[in-house]
Amino acid sequence: MDLSALGALCVVGSINVDVTASVVRLPAPGETVMGNALRRDAGGKGANQAVAAARLGAAVRMVGAVGDDSDGQAMLQNLRDAGVNVSDVWLGEDATGTALITVDETGENSIVVCAGANATVSIDGVTFDENEAVLAQLEIPMATVEALAAVVPGYFVVNAAPAQGVPQSVVDRADLFIVNETEFAALPALKDAKLVAVTEGSAGAALFSHGKEIARATAPRVHSISAVGAGDAFCAALTVALHAGWDPVEALAAACAVGADAVTHLGAQPPLAKLPTYR
Repeated sequence: MDLSALGALCVVGSINVDVTASVVRLPAPGETVMGNALRRDAGGKGANQAVAAARLGAAVRMVGAVGDDSDGQAMLQNLRDAGVNVSDVWLGEDATGTALITVDETGENSIVVCAGANATVSIDGVTFDENEAVLAQLEIPMATVEALAAVVPGYFVVNAAPAQGVPQSVVDRADLFIVNETEFAALPALKDAKLVAVTEGSAGAALFSHGKEIARATAPRVHSISAVGAGDAFCAALTVALHAGWDPVEALAAACAVGADAVTHLGAQPPLAKLPTYR
């Protein structure tokens, strides 16, 4: 098998501006803490995953929406610069989505997302090829995810985050779900899904088929700067690797290595090497 051939991926998801405050520690409820620095970066789970997949070596296009504003234009250019096809990203009447992020000195974070134009994302007029993987998240309308489940002819992946009830039609159709431990516990319907990857932070990840563990991988030990981009980088890597036909154990290990690499960089869209490098 040629592990350098990664194929095509369509990401249907959110595009945000990330406004990130760095702090010594995250504030407790009702508490104010002083910040060290404030950053504005490209973000949104969909855009993060699209950029990561492109940097890993896949041919990527994105379906989504941004506002007809300066932030929207900047986010479109950021996707283009990463090599993502944005012909199916449109300008909405609502403002570009925004995420408010707080990151402490250990790399832990808390995030609040204001959907903006992401709440209007649909797949009206969009077609999908049977040889193309499709990756969606839950920062867009659930109705759009349900529509994807009904029309996508090829490999269909759902990153069920933020955690919310997933319709049975989506559970039955998805070839792969990707969640973290907290999301997995909050979504009991996924326990019988075809394939579920559960990330466990610095401990690595496990892969379950109809509730039975079929693979497990540890994460390389690294010095964490920010965990903001790790989950989305993992999603992109695992989707691309499994769609390319990699063995599940090898794909999971590579995805964990990509996620570990991501935490060594600031921002939600870290620089990454080509995916075979992480084998």
